[in-house]
Amino acid sequence: MNASTRLDPEQYLRFQSALDEPAADGALTDRERRVRRATREIVASEIAPKSADLDITHAFPHEGVQALSKAGLGGLLFPVDLGGSGDSNVAYALTVEEVAAGCAATSLVFMTQMHTAYPILLAGSAEQRRRYIPGLLSGDVYGSLAITEPEAGSDVSSLRTLATATPSGWELTGQKTFITTGDRAGVIVCFATIDRSRGRDAVTAFIVEGSWRGVSKGRPFDKMGMHASSTAELFFDRVDVPRENLLGEEGRGWDIVMRAVVKSRISAAAQGVGLARAAYGRALTALRDLYGSRIPDEETFALADLRGRILQGRLLLHAVARQVDDDPNVTPAHIGLMKQQCTDLGFQAAVEAVRILGPHGDLVGLGVERCLRDAKVTQIYDGTNEIQRLLIGRETNRALKELT
Repeated sequence: MNASTRLDPEQYLRFQSALDEPAADGALTDRERRVRRATREIVASEIAPKSADLDITHAFPHEGVQALSKAGLGGLLFPVDLGGSGDSNVAYALTVEEVAAGCAATSLVFMTQMHTAYPILLAGSAEQRRRYIPGLLSGDVYGSLAITEPEAGSDVSSLRTLATATPSGWELTGQKTFITTGDRAGVIVCFATIDRSRGRDAVTAFIVEGSWRGVSKGRPFDKMGMHASSTAELFFDRVDVPRENLLGEEGRGWDIVMRAVVKSRISAAAQGVGLARAAYGRALTALRDLYGSRIPDEETFALADLRGRILQGRLLLHAVARQVDDDPNVTPAHIGLMKQQCTDLGFQAAVEAVRILGPHGDLVGLGVERCLRDAKVTQIYDGTNEIQRLLIGRETNRALKELT
């Protein structure tokens, strides 16, 4: 059996096109199809061929992210005057899905650029937007969203990083952990508290530059998956933050987080669908190498189930992203349902693909076990799937009360 499922760019494009589903594509606009095609071409030539080596070497996927950014794909959700293209959430979801199918770690770095820029778009002043967003969209600077702390993960109201008022602005002291691209971030959107006794009412956002005095960065963690995406600690030791780098209003950081997670959960959900597609496609390629054009019935039946589940995930992802385009007040439960279902799909599809391949599923060269390792963290970040189930359950209970 061939030890690798790597395809040359033309083969990759043909193969991915063959796996497209008319039922999912029928609602896409012409522009969204063009965005997907442009993304897929970059993935085929610049990202997918390098993904296996990046996983082995843990090298940062700079070239792939730069290729996406320089093609204008980093600014899909942003206005033209800031370097964006003003595209739909569906176009963005399609892009992350395509990148994740080629290399999940590259998709994580790519989407973190948006995650950093989007809170500045939401709450920033005109000067803050002009100063920081274009460089993030173009890839000229890497960004990080600094929320998680050693003792505060999904519960943002428990933040310990403290911002103390000074005559010129604020002094920031604390520690952040599990920060994507934290080791090389030039722009950091940091959430801190101005009063630890006030919980979420004291959470405040700041734009911090990675080169400022008092900012230090830890070495990237060794992780189970997403090897090419660096994850590190950030330390703030009495960092002077000028008054003009307060993001939004004092004590309104919680609102910024809640509005921003709509986009970040679309990102995670798109990764889940992309990883499921990658696991399915790599398993299919491996089975073709094993059996030729006539795959045994047992494996064919399992692939049929997997294909159906992936189609369901794509339909859910695209439908909720479209809902966000049409109605900015989509409930947290609808967003949570998408995030939970699609990221669970990514992990479960990878587990099934490994099972289908038997002993071959464990081979590094096939890339299926990499899907399994990469998919696990998508169930954890951007709000754990347990948190998503809690949000879904709360909305279900409210609906029941309205019916009684």
